[in-house]
Amino acid sequence: MENLSYAIGYYRKKKGYSQEQLAEILDISRQHLASVEAPGMSHGLSLDLLFRIATVLEVEPYLLLKFRLEK
Repeated sequence: MENLSYAIGYYRKKKGYSQEQLAEILDISRQHLASVEAPGMSHGLSLDLLFRIATVLEVEPYLLLKFRLEK
């Protein structure tokens, strides 16, 4: 799940959205989005929200799930 949180942040930044902008589009709070992007995710992530995020970021959902952080 940690890689998923990094993937969401990576693709969000790639699209040029702030957390606040993306949260507004998704109709969730910025705090909720921040917790989804945080390693360890204190908020759960529903499949519905995962698919909505992928749609807004214009990426296939599997790309969010298979993301690997380069170290």
